[in-house]
Amino acid sequence: MTFTKKILLLGSGELGREFVISAKRLGAYVIACDAYDAAPAMQVADAHEVFSMLDGEKLRAAITKHQPDLIVPEVEAIRTEILAEVETEGFNVVPSARATQLTMNRDAIRDVAAKELGLTTSNYHYAESFPEVQAAADDIGLPLVIKPVMSSSGKGQSKVDGTDALESAWNYAVDNMRGDRARVIVEQFIDFDYEITLLTIRTGEGVLFCPPIGHRQERGDYQESWQPTAMTGVALAKAQDMARKVVENLAGDGKGWGLFGVEFFVTKDGEVIFSELSPRPHDTGMVTLIGQNLSEFDLHARAIMGLPIPHIALTAPASASAVILAGRDSNDFAFAGVADALAMGSESAEVDVRLFGKPITRPYRRMAVALATGSDSNAARRLAKNVAETVGIEYQEKQ
Repeated sequence: MTFTKKILLLGSGELGREFVISAKRLGAYVIACDAYDAAPAMQVADAHEVFSMLDGEKLRAAITKHQPDLIVPEVEAIRTEILAEVETEGFNVVPSARATQLTMNRDAIRDVAAKELGLTTSNYHYAESFPEVQAAADDIGLPLVIKPVMSSSGKGQSKVDGTDALESAWNYAVDNMRGDRARVIVEQFIDFDYEITLLTIRTGEGVLFCPPIGHRQERGDYQESWQPTAMTGVALAKAQDMARKVVENLAGDGKGWGLFGVEFFVTKDGEVIFSELSPRPHDTGMVTLIGQNLSEFDLHARAIMGLPIPHIALTAPASASAVILAGRDSNDFAFAGVADALAMGSESAEVDVRLFGKPITRPYRRMAVALATGSDSNAARRLAKNVAETVGIEYQEKQ
């Protein structure tokens, strides 16, 4: 068999796993890379490599060895200077080396959004020491949010309501950062009405959008998402305009094709505020696995492979996802209640459960996701939560 594309996937978590499945359905050959063996995407890929994405020599060695048609980052913590180098040598980095460099760090992408493109953002400062955090807090005022300039899934993020909590928030951010920079962003807390993820797809034919996804976070990490989320036409148009501007900017001189998860806050008076961007499938977008004709992973695979996307449509009035988290550290565990959870589906509301295949658990680690459809977003959210609560993790060894 002649493969359509050879893809080197950098990062092999649950999002990478679903992407591999979508890409292989389109005839791709995928090499999944991560810092540990038996990562979720490795279990469904054609081949795999185990190394840290922050090891520049090993990253370049993997690229040289496999000579991929497409280099697809799934994580933020990568030696992006290597990606920039190989891009100049003719390798296709998805969506571009510039995009991976800028979005690896919140400071870089925030400066592009606020200073270069003039998008509406919160008031913010950067800090590389606790005294700088204190100075930023004095200027911005409380409450505020402190988070590492580089992390994943909201790790290291906390809201600060009083000056007595500033130092612990600074320490929490530094302890949970990725990479080797002790730098945080200190930003104004936005009293938003709701927040959305706008999945934005840049293709050879133009920029496409999925219906907006609402989501709820705890500890800076997503807990549930739902699609569509209700918003006015004016607010949606503002979000789409800002998303299009930043995505086009990140594309650089190359094709810049792929799916981007662009996050916004929406206030009670309808102001739309740019928050963050990921140049890859987004965790909140797992809801599209049940509620869209093409999931975010299908869309990413089609876009980067230059394949057509005739239309994007919801397949149910509403859909929702709810995470299933681990409670403690373990390498000997099993899932329970999956059959009961799947039995909760009906003719009027579908359910599904995706187990990620992670080999170890740790407190609050996302191990699976529950999916459900419903007559409206509230009904879908209730059902997804019930499905998630029905699935349990049983630990085999004693504490």
